[in-house]
Amino acid sequence: MKRQKRDRLDRAFSKGFQAGVGGRSKELCPYSNLDSRSQWLGGWREGVEGRISGLFNK
Repeated sequence: MKRQKRDRLDRAFSKGFQAGVGGRSKELCPYSNLDSRSQWLGGWREGVEGRISGLFNK
């Protein structure tokens, strides 16, 4: 059975989360589409919050 790709918005959120955990700036968002950009920024915010609260170590 063929595995379907995840939804683009889910992928944008995940990539933003990874960027936030990694300490990248939100100015480096690769998306220009409003929906994808907002999902990426939401993931970025959650990643930054997790990094600040000490959930993730580099």
